[in-house]
Amino acid sequence: MKSTPELFSSRLGLILTALGMAVGTGNIWRFPRILAQNGGGALIITWLVFLFAWSIPLLIMEFGLGRGSRKGCIGAFSTFAGRNWGWLGGFVAFCATAILFYYAVVAGWCLKYMTASLTGELKGLAGGPAQDVFVSFANSPWPVIFQFVAISLAGLVVLRGVVGGIEKANRVLIPTLFVLLMVALIRTLTLPGSGEGLKFIFTVDWANLKNARVWLEGLSQSAWSTGAGWGLILTYGVYMPRKEKIVSTAVITGLGNNLASLIAACAIIPAVFALAPAALGTEALQEMGGVAAFLQNGGPASTGLTFIWVPALFQKMPGGEGFTFLFFLTLFFAALSSLIAMIELAVRVLLDRGISRPKAVAWVTAVGFLMGIPSATNLTFFQNQDWAWGVGLMLSGLLVAMAVGRHGPARFRREQLAADEASLLGKVFDFWVYVLIPAQFVGMILWWFSQSVSWDPQHWWNPLGTFTIGTAVAQWAVALGVLGLLNRRLVGRS
Repeated sequence: MKSTPELFSSRLGLILTALGMAVGTGNIWRFPRILAQNGGGALIITWLVFLFAWSIPLLIMEFGLGRGSRKGCIGAFSTFAGRNWGWLGGFVAFCATAILFYYAVVAGWCLKYMTASLTGELKGLAGGPAQDVFVSFANSPWPVIFQFVAISLAGLVVLRGVVGGIEKANRVLIPTLFVLLMVALIRTLTLPGSGEGLKFIFTVDWANLKNARVWLEGLSQSAWSTGAGWGLILTYGVYMPRKEKIVSTAVITGLGNNLASLIAACAIIPAVFALAPAALGTEALQEMGGVAAFLQNGGPASTGLTFIWVPALFQKMPGGEGFTFLFFLTLFFAALSSLIAMIELAVRVLLDRGISRPKAVAWVTAVGFLMGIPSATNLTFFQNQDWAWGVGLMLSGLLVAMAVGRHGPARFRREQLAADEASLLGKVFDFWVYVLIPAQFVGMILWWFSQSVSWDPQHWWNPLGTFTIGTAVAQWAVALGVLGLLNRRLVGRS
């Protein structure tokens, strides 16, 4: 007989754990670069719009699916959408688990750079040598070792259970992460010239809002950064007490995630504006197209700003070595808290099948490590997986809305939300489920696929390409096909 899942011990523990899921490397690594690429303030506006149009609605749905079923992704879909649809919950779970495989590699990179900042390995780096350091590291056995350490640390936390492990860890990680971000922000704002960076972030070029790309980038960033539609909040919803209100918790999670992103951007972008001219030389910077163009530098596997230029630039400021360590410590904490959520998602699916937590954690961490080795040893494979399953998250979000749609939005509101919350949302919730989420999915998927065609017009169909439509659709099709065939087994004991 299956035991009742343990519940979070307090509302604070629940919120910190939800924030731990949401606040990850995307807040610190991706957001400043996307902000620079899309005109600063205009991107912030679209990003905030989609926080309420895509992310918070899906977080509400996921909390309800998890708490209402007290089961992971497969069991929740089977309970709410019907037993014939459990395999689609399996896709949501697999998509997040596929991301776990290479996300552990990113966590390992953060850990490596955190230790390197202590040993002096990053001291005196300029842009070119900084890139050489990263490429040399990426082509060595060390990423596998650091990946193993990162996934093992996260696995040990999950092994200790929800209250004693996950909640306890996030009670330390998330407040510390926000304190570190604030320290970084304050230090950055003391740099001469940092005000230009703040001006860049918050100045709105209203003409940019006519650009569809800015809206679609805002939607993509909100979807990926908050973790909405990943199945992670669904998993944490399993442990959510009935007394806690879903809507307010989802809103706090979404706003807290965005706050972390803004603090990170205000710590990084002004620092680049302040340090880049002296570090690179005014003429060299102008040849690059200015600071804004410099910020958009992707580098290998989109690591340019974070793992190449941040270490090089921060070394140029007084106390730069300590500031570099602070930055990568913050980044590692963000990566670890999200990695914990991904492992728990897969573990919860196994727990629903009657497997003990120790065995489930051992299986997930072992498989996660082995499946992550290709991404740890090959940046092209890493980029392919990030493309296929990062875009796949859009499909996962649609499937979450579909599960609620099959159950009935009105019934979902009545059964899962507090009376005042259900009354507040009313028919707006139904509009989210039936119209707004599907429409946003269509817009996002068409845009990303059109981007793929523009990147490689001749081979967009190639299933073996790195950023092609063919490779994404082929991998999704295999996963969906296998899961569909196994549906009866998957839901048999869920």
